[in-house]
Amino acid sequence: MTKFGTKPYHPSLAQLMRLCAQNYALLSRLIVKNEKKGHSLVFNVATNLTLTLDIKEVTKYTTLVHLEQVANAQNVAIPTMITPTMEVRLYHDARVAEVISSQGVRQIKPKYPYPNKEMKLPDEKMQINQFLKEWLNMCIEQGRISESVV
Repeated sequence: MTKFGTKPYHPSLAQLMRLCAQNYALLSRLIVKNEKKGHSLVFNVATNLTLTLDIKEVTKYTTLVHLEQVANAQNVAIPTMITPTMEVRLYHDARVAEVISSQGVRQIKPKYPYPNKEMKLPDEKMQINQFLKEWLNMCIEQGRISESVV
């Protein structure tokens, strides 16, 4: 009889690269090709929920984007641990976008031992990039750009 979770996790580079390519395509729909550093977009995705997208760095081959979910509810304090933030680097030559930081954690490993002190999933990197894809789809399908600041 096989125990649940006894099979070791082996990350699939091909699957991660497909996901990063999909994220690049989605971000390309939201960001104009020649956006400048400091440009911001605010997407209203629900009555009390917005997603901000700030361009932090633009080079010939890459763009660094900071994404943050913000609650708009009056007089409601939301803990930072449940307010998603991430930094995403777009690699224009490879046409992929990869989450390089999430919740302030940099250098997300493709595989973590489980269990671990930080309670990270074995496939944390894949999960975070999948979350980015879902976030971007939500912006495209439900979001309304309320503000575009240069």
